[in-house]
Amino acid sequence: MGSIFETIMLVCFGLSWPLNVIKAYKARTAKGTSLPFLLLIITGYLGGIAAKVVNGQFNYVLIVYLINLSIVLVNLAIYVRNAALDNRAVPAEA
Repeated sequence: MGSIFETIMLVCFGLSWPLNVIKAYKARTAKGTSLPFLLLIITGYLGGIAAKVVNGQFNYVLIVYLINLSIVLVNLAIYVRNAALDNRAVPAEA
């Protein structure tokens, strides 16, 4: 029963990440995105994955963790791209 509730939580979080990826990609700016927040979320998913592996719980919940982690990593890549775009947009000081 605990795995079902954990999956519900992960699916709810997981559904929000693709929307955030699309928004960040279209925005073409890193403004409003928190790198520490993304890194904290990635760390949390890695912790959840590690817990499943250590406990030998190789089930559908682990797959959901991996999917969510993948999407957040895409979000991190878009953040890096957007930060580079922001840096290029800053006029050079004389």
